[in-house]
Amino acid sequence: MKNFVKNLKSLLNKSYLKYLIILTAFIIWMTFLDTNSLLIHAELNREIKKLSVKINALTEEINKDQSLIEKLDNIDSLEHYGRENYNLKRDEEDIYIIEYQLDNQ
Repeated sequence: MKNFVKNLKSLLNKSYLKYLIILTAFIIWMTFLDTNSLLIHAELNREIKKLSVKINALTEEINKDQSLIEKLDNIDSLEHYGRENYNLKRDEEDIYIIEYQLDNQ
């Protein structure tokens, strides 16, 4: 036991081992314990990727809505859109909706 303690003290007296221990403690601290640790950075990077995908999808939807608004600027297009999507009609018109039933045989 005395021999082990003596060997341990001799190893600690060497300067490179002290630096190795300090470096190991620093790496453990920066990886797991710090508020700006690598684990938190990885989690934030994943969240940034998710949000950028969401931004792209919403930008695409905005562009689609902008093109629809430009198309509906004409009154005839607006009337056509209302008739097709909302079953709107003029006062003197009747609308008949025909639904087809498909047999799944």
